[in-house]
Amino acid sequence: MSYQKLSRDQIAERVAQDIPDGAYVNLGIGLPTKISNYLPADKDVFLHSENGLLAFGPPPAKGEEDPELINAGKEYVTMLTGGSFFHHGDSFAMMRGGHLDIAVLGAFQVAANGDLANWHTGAADAIPAVGGAMDLAVGAKKVFITTDHNTKQGEPKIVEALSYPATGLKCVDRIYTDLCVIDVTVDGLKVIEKVDGLSFEELQALTGAKLIDATLA
Repeated sequence: MSYQKLSRDQIAERVAQDIPDGAYVNLGIGLPTKISNYLPADKDVFLHSENGLLAFGPPPAKGEEDPELINAGKEYVTMLTGGSFFHHGDSFAMMRGGHLDIAVLGAFQVAANGDLANWHTGAADAIPAVGGAMDLAVGAKKVFITTDHNTKQGEPKIVEALSYPATGLKCVDRIYTDLCVIDVTVDGLKVIEKVDGLSFEELQALTGAKLIDATLA
């Protein structure tokens, strides 16, 4: 193997590059929350959390945590000038009403047509934890996915069709993995970037769905 996988922080930094100035963005639990650490200071990005925050910032310095300022993942955050907090019912109305430009979510599986599974593996001993994922998947104008390309067992997470319970259908626009960036299009899954040293053939062998090489387009 002559390539180096991206770290979770490198994935978060890559996603941050694609968030435009003035966007209203929800960052899902887990890896997506790291994106707030990499948003450039010259951009106004309004981060939304389903527990009722808008325009929050990165984690506070150690010792300055406010237990009443947490995101949906129960992580401490800071509030930016002009930020606000409100009832979670109002927060879900924002999500369901199409007021968010981008939702960044994790995934168990993404299908070739953009179907998303990220709330339950279907295993008998798994604890279902849908949270606001279904609302975000169908309510946000664009859905970005951050995920490892394969499971710890080596199984592909990008597949032709979901085998896990669906969160949303045909909702994913772009996938960021530790190996590549993929656009979900009507023509198929287009690889627009991949890590240095990884051939397209190697990437295809690690993927459970047909890919299109758009890196040279």
